[in-house]
Amino acid sequence: MDLHDKEILPGDILPVVIIGNGPSGICLSYLLSGYTPYLSPEASHPNPLLHSKLAEQPHLSLLEQDLEYLCEGLEGRSSNPVAVLFDSLLLPDSDFGFDHTSPLEWRYEPERAIPHLVLGKGPPGGAWHAMEGSMLTLSLANWMELPGLKLKDWMRDKRRNVRNDRATPAEIASYYQHYVSQMSLEQNFACGTLVTSVTRQPSSQEGSPPCWRVTGLQRREGEELGDGSTLSEEVPFSVLAHNVVLATGTHDIPARLGVQGESLPFVCHSFWDLEAAISRGELDQSSDPVLVVGAGLTAADAVLATHHLNTPVYHAFRRSVTDPELIFNQLPKLLYPEYHKVHQMMTQQQHQHNNSQQDHTQNLHRSTPSSSSSLPRYPGYLSFPHHRVVEFRPDRKCVLESDAGQRTVVQVSKALVLIGAHPNLSFLDNNGRSLGMNPEEPISCRRNPIEVDPFTNRVIAANGPGMYAMGPLVGENFVRFLKGGALAIASDLAKRQKEEAERGEGELSIDRLMDKCVDRQVTTRAEPEVYLVDV
Repeated sequence: MDLHDKEILPGDILPVVIIGNGPSGICLSYLLSGYTPYLSPEASHPNPLLHSKLAEQPHLSLLEQDLEYLCEGLEGRSSNPVAVLFDSLLLPDSDFGFDHTSPLEWRYEPERAIPHLVLGKGPPGGAWHAMEGSMLTLSLANWMELPGLKLKDWMRDKRRNVRNDRATPAEIASYYQHYVSQMSLEQNFACGTLVTSVTRQPSSQEGSPPCWRVTGLQRREGEELGDGSTLSEEVPFSVLAHNVVLATGTHDIPARLGVQGESLPFVCHSFWDLEAAISRGELDQSSDPVLVVGAGLTAADAVLATHHLNTPVYHAFRRSVTDPELIFNQLPKLLYPEYHKVHQMMTQQQHQHNNSQQDHTQNLHRSTPSSSSSLPRYPGYLSFPHHRVVEFRPDRKCVLESDAGQRTVVQVSKALVLIGAHPNLSFLDNNGRSLGMNPEEPISCRRNPIEVDPFTNRVIAANGPGMYAMGPLVGENFVRFLKGGALAIASDLAKRQKEEAERGEGELSIDRLMDKCVDRQVTTRAEPEVYLVDV
């Protein structure tokens, strides 16, 4: 839908604008569209305490119940209590390998719908559309699904042989795009939009209350040329909203080491740079080693891809291989054999220091592993735990330094710095740093998430009421848990809407809002007007 087709008359304000159209934004849109979870009368939950709490007021939807009360005593693999609650209700005891039926039933109650707009740079699904289509997701397939549409059922319609465990990112991206269509959510989505500013708007002289102004650009396909291509243009838009939800994810800006030489051409910060080099035939078994920096799953994928080519690999990372926070130490070996293999490589073939600075220019196949075996189990691989990169040199040599201060120089063909990513929050003052747990550091999923109220997901340090954050921005990197943020936000908005209605201060319904919209021709102006999508 296009943001330039309709104009909101002065004083009209959208109830909710969601910035980001990945699984976080999609799930929240589903809940705000009138799809409402209740405890099914015939169902039971394997946790008797939780079931008894839900059964106390079975006539109330989950959105109307006291989430903090329901969260008491629950334990799970997320630090956000509502995420643990919702995950427990959608996938009971899934951490123990059970496939219990969810005790929730979903009812479509359009009278509960809250008008909202979802903005995203690409098609619904967000960053999943940019991921490599052949790798397997870390999460089990059913952990990736959204409420109301079983992923396995959808996959079964798409292919004959359905794995019961993991799917590819390409399949997940297609599922999310189909989900938006299947659930009739398209009218809430404006794709091809780049948000450039979110600011607090003071109350006007006409009496309109303070709100949020969201401005940006929307890409539009224009006139078709003779060669079959089309001209595209970027049209400015601006909307006012009582509530803004930050749901952008954290994959926009690759994290950097900040060391000398990091901008040299052979230093890359994306797994796709490695894929491109492989497709160009730049790497083979005769190449100098590839240096992979990082100990996350993307770094592991890079190690596997490079090792598959028989190209030597140096693997440097800051942690110990036995660190419980290392992701490999948290994954079941049977479900993730490829990552278990990388962890074995990291453990069994570690670099051994001598007392002098070393220059590793020899063939890696002759490097001595730390294991007692005379021959390396994984030829062409050497790990450098407890090491950091000090410098990249123009001659493709990299200086590594251990925690003890010992330095090693390695000759490489390419260096891949895969240490995570930061979200693009350039539309906020100072890239949103003031919203983080540590206002002095950039926002990141693992190290410095946005600080929110745990039961409403309201942003604690927001410059005014009505700002929420969810998903990776608040530390939830797994789809199965980010759905809890959608529940917390939808519940809080529903309760606020009920309170305002009781006071006679309810926001415009979607029908009244649309009745006040007028068609207009788009003209170029110095100050962007306030537009609304064609819903």
